[in-house]
Amino acid sequence: MPAYKLTYFNGRGTAEIVRLVFAAAGISYEDVRLEQDKWPELKPKTPMGQVPILEVDGTMLCQSNSIARYVAKQAGLAGKTPMEQARVDMVMDVMDDMGKKGNAVFWEKDEETKAEKKKEYEETFLPQFFTCVNKLVGDSGHFVGDELTLADITYFNTTNLVGNYFKLPNMEEFSGLKKVTEHVTSNPGIAKWLKERPETPF
Repeated sequence: MPAYKLTYFNGRGTAEIVRLVFAAAGISYEDVRLEQDKWPELKPKTPMGQVPILEVDGTMLCQSNSIARYVAKQAGLAGKTPMEQARVDMVMDVMDDMGKKGNAVFWEKDEETKAEKKKEYEETFLPQFFTCVNKLVGDSGHFVGDELTLADITYFNTTNLVGNYFKLPNMEEFSGLKKVTEHVTSNPGIAKWLKERPETPF
C-alpha cells in the first residue's frame, strides 16, 4: 500500500472530507497538522500555494475533492460503475454549492448585508436545498447504490461543517438524509474517528 501524508492546518476545514474517507476505509496515513508559522516555508513548495495536499509515495496532489476522490477510488468508495461514479460526483458538486453559498455569507464584511444574507440562507435556501437533496437518496438510505460511498460521506461532512456556523432545518423532517447520516456514523472507522479526532477551532 502507498505511503500517504496529508498536510493541512490544525482544523477540520477542507481536509476533513479526506480524513473521513481514510477513516471509512481503514487506511493509515500521516495526518500533518501545520502550524501557521510553518506555512510561508511550505507554501511555495505546494502545487497551487494552498492546502490540503496529499503526498502519495512522494507525489503531491492538491484540491480536497480531487484528493477525496482519489482515496475513495483506492478504497472502493467511489461508485462501482461509470453511472454510479457520476452520481457520486453529482452529489459532491451539489454539496459544494451549499458550502460555497454559506462561505459567501460567512465572509460578508458589511454586517447589515450579512444579516440579510444569513436570514435568506437559513430560512429560504437551506430548507429548499435539503428538500431537493432528500429526493436524491435511494431506498437503501444511500445516495448511490446500496452501500457507503463518497457521496454519503460528503453530505455528512458538508452538513456538519455548515451546521457549525448556521442554523440547519429540522433534519428529522428529511427521512432519507437521516438514514444517510446513520449509515455514515455507524461505519466503524468513521465512528472511531468522530470519537477520537482532535477538538479544533475550525
